Amino acid sequence: MEIKEILEKCDHTLLRVDCSSDEIRALCDQGIKYNCASVCIPPCHVAGAKRYVGDRLKICTVIGFPNGYMTTAAKAFEAADAVRNGADEIDMVINLSMVKDGAWDAVAADIRAVREAVKDKLLKVIIECCLLTEEEKVTMCRIVSDCGADYIKTSTGFSTGGATREDVKLMREHCPERVKVKAAGGISSLQDAEDFIALGAERLGTSRIVKLAMEMENASGAG
Repeated sequence: MEIKEILEKCDHTLLRVDCSSDEIRALCDQGIKYNCASVCIPPCHVAGAKRYVGDRLKICTVIGFPNGYMTTAAKAFEAADAVRNGADEIDMVINLSMVKDGAWDAVAADIRAVREAVKDKLLKVIIECCLLTEEEKVTMCRIVSDCGADYIKTSTGFSTGGATREDVKLMREHCPERVKVKAAGGISSLQDAEDFIALGAERLGTSRIVKLAMEMENASGAG
């Protein structure tokens, strides 16, 4: 698979708590140069990034991140605010406390509230697979699908583990075709990226692939 094809599926990501505006602009420049699907950035940087890129690049941000235990009203407000600031795509974290309580109706209501708040913007729902049992993962596939999300996403990258091949395969098997899969966390090589795409992931949350593209470019120039 050509690296160009992989880059087109990448949400080029910078979610470090101390990232600066200069770093976000550099991320956007890279996202544009390498034709990434989007840049995924903290909510506080959305308005500035949108002014900087205009229509040249999609801006993705995170809601209820990384723990997901905010109230539903807080998540809905945060999501609506992000859209007003120019976010094109929203990656929200589910309420894992509700999952562990088996409060499935409340889990669904949490997702639906954000779905309503973002209106027609792309919604990806992070289920944090590393903290779920197999049964919980399957149940979340059904709930995320029923709530009208566009994507189900493996991980925040801030918990005990990132995307695994087994989880991407499970999610693809238990979600309808209209719900796409995003793998995130721990994607460190082109082989990882190719494997996840082959298993059904249509988006990758990573900064590593752009860095690899830049390294390949530099090596080519040096040669």
